[in-house]
Amino acid sequence: MTALARRAMIVVLLAALTGCSGTAPKPELAKVAPDQPPPLVPALALPDNAVADAVAKLDGIADELMKSSGIPGLAVAVVHGGKTVYAKGFGVKNVNRPADDPANRVDPATVFQLASVSKPIGATVVAHQVGRQLIGWDTPVVDKLPWFALSDPAATRMVTVGDLYSHRSGLPDHAGDKLEDLGYDRRHILDRLRQLPLGEFRISYAYTNFGLTAAAEAVAAAAGQSWEDLSEQVLYRPLGMTSTSSRFADYESRPDKAVGHIKIDGRYQPLYTRDADPEAPAGGVSSSVDDLTHWLAMVLADGSYDGRQIVDAKALLPALSPQIVSDPPSEPAMRSGLYGYGFNVGTTSAARVQLSHSGAFELGAGTNFVIIPSADVAIVALTNATPSGIPETLTAEFADLVQFGEVRQDWRKLYGDAFARMDQPVGALAGKTPPANPVPAKPLADYVGTYRNDYWGPAVVAEKDGKLTVTLGARPDTVELTHWDGEVFTYRYVSENSPPGSVSAATFSGNRLTLEFYDEDKMGTFTR
Repeated sequence: MTALARRAMIVVLLAALTGCSGTAPKPELAKVAPDQPPPLVPALALPDNAVADAVAKLDGIADELMKSSGIPGLAVAVVHGGKTVYAKGFGVKNVNRPADDPANRVDPATVFQLASVSKPIGATVVAHQVGRQLIGWDTPVVDKLPWFALSDPAATRMVTVGDLYSHRSGLPDHAGDKLEDLGYDRRHILDRLRQLPLGEFRISYAYTNFGLTAAAEAVAAAAGQSWEDLSEQVLYRPLGMTSTSSRFADYESRPDKAVGHIKIDGRYQPLYTRDADPEAPAGGVSSSVDDLTHWLAMVLADGSYDGRQIVDAKALLPALSPQIVSDPPSEPAMRSGLYGYGFNVGTTSAARVQLSHSGAFELGAGTNFVIIPSADVAIVALTNATPSGIPETLTAEFADLVQFGEVRQDWRKLYGDAFARMDQPVGALAGKTPPANPVPAKPLADYVGTYRNDYWGPAVVAEKDGKLTVTLGARPDTVELTHWDGEVFTYRYVSENSPPGSVSAATFSGNRLTLEFYDEDKMGTFTR
C-alpha cells in the first residue's frame, strides 16, 4: 500500500482515546436511569455546559492550528440540539490571491472538495433508497449491474451493496485508484476490477473507492437515474444543501470555493486540479460547512430534518452500526476500529459511540467530521491543503473537551507524526543517489514500441531528442525516462497517488517492461 493510499484510507486512526492528562477535575460517573439499557450507559457524565464551553475554545484552537501548520484555509462548524451553534472560516481560498481581499477569505459558505467524507454522505443517499424499499443493503450488486464482476464468480454472485459500502468484498486496498490517475472513466475502471486478486470475502477489510462506487452505481441503476441526480434529488435538495454537488463541474463553477493546495518543499501551492468524477460516490462531493450542518443535524436526528423524515431511521441505522473490523487491536485491552456502511464507528474512552470519517486528496483537500450521538453534537472541519492531520486534530480536541472538559492527549503530535509517516514519497529508489558508474543501457531504439497490459492499457515507449519517454492512460500522459543502471530507468510523476519526491522504476527485459508504480499487485508488467 502506498503512502498516499494509507493517508487516503484514514478510518479509525488512533482509535483508542487513552489516558488522562492535565489538572482539570475528573468528570463524574454518569447517572443511570432505572430503565436505561446497559449498552446506552456512558462511563462518565458530560461536564456542565460541555458543548458551549468546547465551542468557546474553537477560535483559539483553529488559530493555533492554522499558524503552526501553514495551511491556507479552514472552515469549521458545530451542530448541537438540532441547531448550528458555530460556523466560521479561517484563512484564504487561494494563496495566489491577496490575503487581505475579503473575497479571498474562507467563510462558512465557502465550498470545499470533501474527498472521502463523500462516502458517509452517499451512504445516507443509499439509506434513503433502502427506506423506500427500492434496494436493500443486502441486494446483490449484479441484480442491478449485470455487467459487474469480481475475479471469483461466487463472490460476484454474492457481493452486496453493503459488502462494498463496508469494504469487505475482498478487493485489494484502493483497487482502481491508479486507473483513475491515468484518466480512465468510471465504467472503464469498474470493468477492470474483475481482473484484480481478491482477499477473503466478507471477513477481510480493504478500503476501496471504486468498490463503493460500484455499489452506488447499483443503487442509481435501481432508481433509473444517475448517482449525481439521485443524490441531489433525495438528499441535497430536501436538506436545502444548495451549494452541495456530486459533480466536479459544479464545484469548478462556484465563485465561492477553496482551491486545492499541494505541499511542496514546505509550501502550499495551488498547482493541480483534482477531478474526482470517476469516483463521485466515494470522493466527488463538494460542499460548505453551512450545508454540512444540515446533513449532520439530519444524522443526529435519526434521519429527520426540519420536521420531515428525510431518511428512514431503520434504514439509516445499519450504516451507523459496526459491519466489519477495520482496525484490529494489537492487545486485548485495546478498542477495535470498526466500520459501518460508509461511516467509521468507534467507542471513545468515555464509553460513547463516535461516528466519523476523514477525506484526503494529496492534491489539496483534508476533511473530517465527528458525531457523538449521546452528546447530541457533531463537528466538521474542512481544509484546502494536502492532508496533515489538522481537521482530525481539531475535531479530536473538540471531542475531548465535550466529554472531559479538557484535551486529554497531545492530538497535535499524534496526528502530526502519523500523517508525516504517511506522507512519504513512494518508490524503492525515492531519495536514493544514482550509481556513480552505471552499467550502460542498450541503444535507446531497442526499447521503442508499444507494450500491452490488459489492466493498465498500452504503454508506448518512444525516443525523442536522445531521451526515452513512456506514454500511458486515457488522456494520455507522457513522462521522460531517465537512465539509472543497466536496463533500469526512472521517472517522476506527481498525481493523487504519487506525492512529490516519488521515483518509479521502469525496468526493461527483452520484450517486457515492468513499471514499479503499477506492480503493487504483480500486474505491472507490459509486453511488446
